[in-house]
Amino acid sequence: MDRYQRQMMLPEIGPQGQQKLRAARVLVVGAGGLGATLLPQLVGAGVGYLRVCDDDHVALHNLHRQTLFTEQELGQPKVICAQRALRERNSEVQIDAVPWAVGASRLPTLLTAIDLVIDAADNFAVTYALSDACYRAGIPLISASVLGRHGYVGGFCGSAPSYRAVFPALPRTAATCNTAGVMGPAVATLGAMQAQMALSVLLALAPSPLGCVINCDFVNWHFSAFRFDGAEEPIQTVPFIDVPLLRVDDCVVELRSEAEAPVSVTDGAIRLLPQALDAWQPPSARRIVLVCASGMRAAQAASALARRGHTQLAILAAGRA
Repeated sequence: MDRYQRQMMLPEIGPQGQQKLRAARVLVVGAGGLGATLLPQLVGAGVGYLRVCDDDHVALHNLHRQTLFTEQELGQPKVICAQRALRERNSEVQIDAVPWAVGASRLPTLLTAIDLVIDAADNFAVTYALSDACYRAGIPLISASVLGRHGYVGGFCGSAPSYRAVFPALPRTAATCNTAGVMGPAVATLGAMQAQMALSVLLALAPSPLGCVINCDFVNWHFSAFRFDGAEEPIQTVPFIDVPLLRVDDCVVELRSEAEAPVSVTDGAIRLLPQALDAWQPPSARRIVLVCASGMRAAQAASALARRGHTQLAILAAGRA
């Protein structure tokens, strides 16, 4: 146990706490910028099992913040590269590399025998799907998001309210690191905070980071936190689904133009741009599945349809064709 001596010196950890970490099983969704910092921290702390899920490949334009990878790994799957790098850092930790895109249909399998989930995907559709699944299963969720020089990290589900209780609606703009840019140190800072929150949850330290959100403003050097332990869960929610969860009788509405998505997610989808929704009369007895790239247009369309009394709704974030 010499490897962990310095953290075991802390009275709140000690040998018993180290055994808790060794027995812990953690799902990490995303092996990019946030994962580049938090994954080595968890491995260094001796978390016994990590299931790392990401379907992306190493790209040169991401290396400024995805510092777990090298130029020699360009084009290779991120999870395989991450698994190799993490094993070199600590051979005692079991790393399960899962080269999957995370969708709602796969979450029951991914959450099997998991004690804690870390959302490092920085993708709103993934975050809401993870929160819904973790809340139902009673599994703690540590989620973070970074854009430019701003970000936040929070602890949800488990003993705390869900992500939806704090953020019931998606943002109205679809800016991402790919479209708006981001600074590497900001991402690394939030990733380190995710790791600290995760270890605190696994060690059952008090006060718990579950029920807490920390906002980080690296422009004005302002940091703030708030607790949401008493936040109420939304009464009605629109689930995020993926293609395997489509039903044969679903009314699938493709909100992307033909130029954006020449082929829809399924045959027979209705192509209807968002500005035409007000004049559309949807079927009353079928579930309406709204499709767009990020889920944001679909979420806005779902809200509009819900105000018109439609309750059988779902969102499918399909990405770009």
